[in-house]
Amino acid sequence: MSNLWKQALIAGQVIPACPLALHADGSWSERHQRALLRYYLAAGAGGLAVGVHSTQFAIRDPQHALFRPLLELAAECMHAAGESQAALVRIAGICGDTAQATREAMLANDLGYHAGLVSLSALAQRTEADLLRHLHTVSEVMPVVGFYLQPAVGGRILSHAFWRRVCEIPSLVAIKIAPFNRYQTWDVVRAVIESERRDVALYTGNDDNIIVDLLTPWVYRGESRFIVGGLLGQWGVWTRNAVRLLEDIKAARRSHTMTAEWLTRNIELTDANAAIFDVANQFRGCIPGINEMLHRSGLLPSNRCLDPHEVLSAGQAEELDRVTSDYPHLIDTEFIHTHRDEWLA
Repeated sequence: MSNLWKQALIAGQVIPACPLALHADGSWSERHQRALLRYYLAAGAGGLAVGVHSTQFAIRDPQHALFRPLLELAAECMHAAGESQAALVRIAGICGDTAQATREAMLANDLGYHAGLVSLSALAQRTEADLLRHLHTVSEVMPVVGFYLQPAVGGRILSHAFWRRVCEIPSLVAIKIAPFNRYQTWDVVRAVIESERRDVALYTGNDDNIIVDLLTPWVYRGESRFIVGGLLGQWGVWTRNAVRLLEDIKAARRSHTMTAEWLTRNIELTDANAAIFDVANQFRGCIPGINEMLHRSGLLPSNRCLDPHEVLSAGQAEELDRVTSDYPHLIDTEFIHTHRDEWLA
């Protein structure tokens, strides 16, 4: 039973990066947070990532103190998922310096989370050797997911040699690849192939290239790997359709029917993501964009962020109008409308 989540992780899942439900006054809405979690599970998500970038790192600040309540609520909702709950992949975002990260990992472990997605943003000025020591220390508390976060939202460039060393961490279970860069994505994939580890799952966090990441047979020196699933802010919206998309991609991989139509679907999703993530303004409206789409669906009470100055950029709302009009087949409108009241109950 205890290995079901590992099997699910290796098989590839839709894992939404969970947003934070706030009222317009900035107070937390536990009711809407629960509804959002219920939506993800009803949509068929194979796990949840809580306390990550989309949840807002500031939940840890003393004035908000939402890290533990959020992890507890998400754990409760996953536990209530019935027979499927044993295979749900429970990932907690782990942040801060080594002391803080270790405390967060201990809490997540105590609450039943399976792995920690370790942000390295707090160690931006440290050497890669320091980062490796940090990851090793956290991995002694719980299994870890490596995280290549793009520089535009607080990440840093990391070498292929770094990722090759990361693959030597015994309790590494996955790597989320989110540099939004083809060269750096390949650095990670090549490192995992070279390591010959089949127990480390590759997950895309490249919201700008989701479908191509998942369809590509990544081949190096005769060895082939797939990026098996996604841990994505983009999959925090329209999750039901994301689950169906991944099912279609897995079927295409099995049957080797990767037609040109997939490239069109990829650019449609990338265009929609550009509006949600506010690419035109260097991602400043990324989290408000995610929240706005969930607010429009009635799952969040507002698009509010913990920082009241973190708002939609000028013109972003109009871009969101455009992509929802242009790509209605990407959106979960009917599914949410049918079940929203029961999730909010």
